[in-house]
Amino acid sequence: MLSRIDLRGRRLGTAELRRTLPRGAADVDSVVDTVRPVVEAIREHGAPAALEYGETFDSVRPASIRVPAEVIARAVDELDPDIRAALSEAIRRARIVHSAQRRGDTVTEVAPGGFVTERWVPVERVGLYVPGGKAVYPSSVIMNVVPAQVAGVGSLAVASPPQADFGGWPHPTILAACSLLGVEEVWAVGGAQAVALLAYGGQDTDDSVLEPVDMVTGPGNVYVTAAKRLCRSVVGIDSEAGPTEIAILADDTADPVHVAYDLISQAEHDPNAASVLVTHSETLADAVDREIEARYEVTLNSDRVREALEGPQSGIVLVDDIEAGLRVVDAYAAEHLEVQTRDSAADAARVRNAGAIFVGAYSPVPLGDYAAGSNHVLPTSGTARHSSGLSVQTFLRGIHVVDYDQAALKEIAPTVVALADAERLPAHGEAVRARFEDLGAGEDGR
Repeated sequence: MLSRIDLRGRRLGTAELRRTLPRGAADVDSVVDTVRPVVEAIREHGAPAALEYGETFDSVRPASIRVPAEVIARAVDELDPDIRAALSEAIRRARIVHSAQRRGDTVTEVAPGGFVTERWVPVERVGLYVPGGKAVYPSSVIMNVVPAQVAGVGSLAVASPPQADFGGWPHPTILAACSLLGVEEVWAVGGAQAVALLAYGGQDTDDSVLEPVDMVTGPGNVYVTAAKRLCRSVVGIDSEAGPTEIAILADDTADPVHVAYDLISQAEHDPNAASVLVTHSETLADAVDREIEARYEVTLNSDRVREALEGPQSGIVLVDDIEAGLRVVDAYAAEHLEVQTRDSAADAARVRNAGAIFVGAYSPVPLGDYAAGSNHVLPTSGTARHSSGLSVQTFLRGIHVVDYDQAALKEIAPTVVALADAERLPAHGEAVRARFEDLGAGEDGR
């Protein structure tokens, strides 16, 4: 079922590996011109334009952008107790992990009387986007809200698409998750129009103000990504997310049933999702292929799974040994990387490029999707080579605070003057010298 790429006996360089390995692609450029009028209309007209586009695209128009408090309260009151307990436990674990990430200010005395402090300041207001297309994602509410709250963000607005089946409001489970997290501001708006409205703000149907945000985070489809690109000069964004992906580095000790289900579970996200197995065991590769064929059809989303697994973005990569496999997964830089080998921990420790690494047979990606405590908003499309997943740091800005006294500045003044003169910017040096010399006096001192 999965296509194969045989790299055995070949030692490819990084560039050739990147060209050779299967990879999903989100052609954001192809939809930018479609999304641009949406963003421009919402910039000019605000909420009315967002509601119009929502009705056009999704055939639903909520009574207001902001979800009433009583609708949110009813959602959590009516939530299935088992789901409520599961969400509460996932929230608890996410808070444990993310609370440990909060950076403290660092004060450095560079010289006597000369101090530089790195002060970490949270973004004042953020918009957190939660998709509502092929599935319901209360887990994405947790993954966005918890790190923002731990960072100390001043105010949060969660945006999620309105649903015709639920009175034009976002899915009740999304609303319930917001309530459990203490989020009171939820907007019933989705897609590109949600990103634009978060960026520019406006007035709701009752004339109340929809305040713009300073940053927009959260996953979404290609239209959401295009809107982020168009709005990123106005607001900060976390990333331009591509299709979700998993790579599994495995040897002949891996259980083919485990590997097959992990590949299937990622494929059910989206027809463009990527599922890649990297192994030096042809026996394992054959067994995984058989298990996938035998099992994928019993899943709820079997058509979607088949399309994803048979697509060019998925496949099995055969390598000579684990050493070669490590080179492959580092070149691939997967959003999610599982390591199922004889010495999973040691092999995982050698990986340089991955959004998140899942070690051994009992740390599958679905654990991270929901309740490991880690964050599941991760870099895709190879961007894990240079970018991190969503964390408390996403919502913090480092500000350097420089505090030198007179003696400390006088001691370093010659260095500043010399460098300013070298750069042919003498006024920079004079700005320092002026504090110690009367630069305006004439030759006779007058």
